[in-house]
Amino acid sequence: MSPDATANLATLAELGQAPWLDSISREWLDSGELERLRDRYALRGVTSNPSIFQAALTSATYDVDVRRLAAEGHADRAIFQQVAIDDIRRACDIFAAVHEATGDGHVSIEVDPDLAHDTDATIEQARLLWSTIDRPNLMIKIPATEAGLPAIEAAIAEGISVNVTLLFDVGVYSRVRESWLRGLERLHADGGKLEGVSSVASFFVSRVDAKVDKLLDALDTEEAGDLRGTAAVANAVLAWADAQRLNEDPRWTALTAAGAQPQRLLWASTGTKDASFSDVKYVDELIAADTVNTLPLATIEAFADHGTPGVTITPERVVQARRELDRLGEVGIDMSVVTDELRDEGVAAFVAAFDGLLADVASKRATVVQG
Repeated sequence: MSPDATANLATLAELGQAPWLDSISREWLDSGELERLRDRYALRGVTSNPSIFQAALTSATYDVDVRRLAAEGHADRAIFQQVAIDDIRRACDIFAAVHEATGDGHVSIEVDPDLAHDTDATIEQARLLWSTIDRPNLMIKIPATEAGLPAIEAAIAEGISVNVTLLFDVGVYSRVRESWLRGLERLHADGGKLEGVSSVASFFVSRVDAKVDKLLDALDTEEAGDLRGTAAVANAVLAWADAQRLNEDPRWTALTAAGAQPQRLLWASTGTKDASFSDVKYVDELIAADTVNTLPLATIEAFADHGTPGVTITPERVVQARRELDRLGEVGIDMSVVTDELRDEGVAAFVAAFDGLLADVASKRATVVQG
C-alpha cells in the first residue's frame, strides 16, 4: 500500500459518504486497534451483527467475562447480551470524538434476530439496549420486516436512533421512510427533541448480484451474460433516487425546521463475492453525498489502495439503472421476487448465526466454568 493510499477514505468522507467499519472484536478494543483503524482510514462508524459476534466470541478474550457471568447465574442469551453491550459501549466511546465533531461516529447493535417477526418484543429490546448502553452515538438495528416497520416508528417516536437493516426492495424502503417520518412526527408532537435522533436505512448490495447472477447464468444466453453484475448497483441507485423525494415532502420541511436529521441510505454487504468483479465494485460505483458505506476491513484496505473516490451516483446513472432493471425484467428476472427471497433468507441467516452464537456461548461457558 502506498504511503498516501489511505487518503482515498478521507476523500470519500469529504465527498459526503461516511465510511463505516463492518466488524468489531474484543481484541481490537483491548489493543487499541479500533482507534488505529478509525484514524488511519477516516472511519465514521461501526456496525455489528450476530455473524460478527459469533466469530468474535470464539476468542479466549471473552473467557473471563463468560466465567463471571455464568457464576452469577446468567443464561446463555443474557451472557451474550452483556458482552455485546460492553463491546458496543466501548466502541461508542472510541467514536465519541467523531460524533462530537461530525454528528456521525455511530455504532450499531442489532436486536435479537429471532424477534424479527415480533413487534412488541423488538420494541422492548430496543428500549433496553438504548437505555443500558446509554450513548448518544448508538444505533439500534431493526429489520425491515412487516413486524419491524411499526417497531421502527415506535423506537424513533421514543427518541431512539435506528439503523434499519435487511433492506433489499425500493418499495419496502419507501415504507421504512414513512415509518421513520411518522416516528419523528410523534416525537415532535410529544415535545421531544429531534436533534439527536439519527437513522440510516441499510440497503444490502452484493447479495443481490449473487442471487440474480445465478439466475442469469442458468439462462445461458449472451444477453443474460451481459447483465451479470448490474442488478445490485442498479437497485441501490434507484433507492437513492427514491430517497431524493424526501426533499419535496412538506412534512419533512416542517421536521427539518424542528431540528430533524435526514435518514441516510447505507450500503451494506459491500464486500465483493464474485472474484470476476473488482474488489471495490460496491464502493466505487455507489458514491454519493449523505450516504454511508459499511465495509469489511478487507474492502477498506482494498479501496484505500486502489479505489477511485468520486461521485458516481448521478441523475444520468439513475436513467441507466432503470434501463438495466428493465432489461433484467425482459430476460425474465422478477426483482420483487428476488428481493423478497433475499429478505427472508437474510432473516433466516441471522437467526441461524444467532442460534450458533448461543450454542458457542453455551460451549464456552461449559469449558471456562470447568476450567
